[in-house]
Amino acid sequence: MQYIQIGTKEAQRASLGVLVGSTITYAVMYSPQPLISLYSKEYHIPPATASLSISLTSVALAVSLLFITMFAGGFDRKRFMSVSLLLTSGMTVAAAFLQNFSAFLVVRLLEGISIAGFPSIAMAYLNEEFSPRDIGRVIGYYVAGTATGGLIGRLIIGILTEHTNWHIAFGIQGAVSLAGAVWFWRFLPDSRNFKKQCISISNWLASVKKTLCNLHLWPMYIAAFLLMGGYTAVLDYIGYPLMHAPYNLSQTAFGFLFVVNLCGIFSSVLFGQMADRYSRRNVLALAIGVFIAGVLLTLYPNLVVKIAGVALVSFGFMAGHSVASGWTGLLAEHSCKGQAASFYLLFYYIGASLVGWSGGFFLDRSGWQGLCGYITLLLLAAFCAACRPWRWIHRANGSAFHRHA
Repeated sequence: MQYIQIGTKEAQRASLGVLVGSTITYAVMYSPQPLISLYSKEYHIPPATASLSISLTSVALAVSLLFITMFAGGFDRKRFMSVSLLLTSGMTVAAAFLQNFSAFLVVRLLEGISIAGFPSIAMAYLNEEFSPRDIGRVIGYYVAGTATGGLIGRLIIGILTEHTNWHIAFGIQGAVSLAGAVWFWRFLPDSRNFKKQCISISNWLASVKKTLCNLHLWPMYIAAFLLMGGYTAVLDYIGYPLMHAPYNLSQTAFGFLFVVNLCGIFSSVLFGQMADRYSRRNVLALAIGVFIAGVLLTLYPNLVVKIAGVALVSFGFMAGHSVASGWTGLLAEHSCKGQAASFYLLFYYIGASLVGWSGGFFLDRSGWQGLCGYITLLLLAAFCAACRPWRWIHRANGSAFHRHA
């Protein structure tokens, strides 16, 4: 295979391309989050209904990931991702002109479907076009884009809305995203190692079966579920202690808390590079350890220490996600890399939904301390699943897991 070599202009274009693409994807996905209370006020709807602007997109994305590789196998990787970004950006512009909230939710649902065409295909593209010894570094750029996009989507949209209105904010975001999508299409290097497959349900089912029977991948799926679930639970509920006595942060001040996602941009690249040089198992264990330390720091009553704890949570989560997602591509068979990435992201978003939702019960019954205990137990389970050399995996699938660990 002819891999893209690190240090070349082609590698720079590929790294910058996935950074731009993932930034667009996650900025669009999370942009309504700071506006949920505004939607409740403007459309006279309860918070649960207003929050559908996020949850509908996540559900559509998770479900679409199950089927996206069935169609993606018949199309060029670059073209498929480019169409995904263009459709997503175009629908964001369209959403800016909608006055009816129900119509807005329909567009958000469709955006979830179009967004699904980028993440798993981008991970598969990187695993196919770069050498296994370099994959940790380039996956780190992709994960950095998810953190950048999440920050832009939550923070910049809120600022633009405060000075104009949410319709104009969405229009600006959509226009900028369209420009980025066009750049992506023109400058991302073409796929060299991708082999088109016939679009067939039987081939898709065979690929699904092969991927699910690869026991090497299950520890990564479990880690994705638990890491994303724990991260979502922290960010979903940290506002409850911080916006009440004795802290009483305003909505605007609390919104700036999401700047801690910048820590994740740094850690995703750093730990991706570390995974290429050292044991992936040990690097992932270190990331989970940082994540747990951050959760425990949020128990301290001092506000600065709490915020530092949230920063460590972001640092540890993005670091762990960078290592686990890159490791998934290495453990998957070449013909199943796209399917493996889809399953990884499926577990990732299901974890965000289920663990984030269930965390509310612990918060209601045991307060912030109970929620932190719950998250810590989940992270210890993630450590046990992904960072220990399970004998049953070695017996069933040989030495591949050990070779890439």
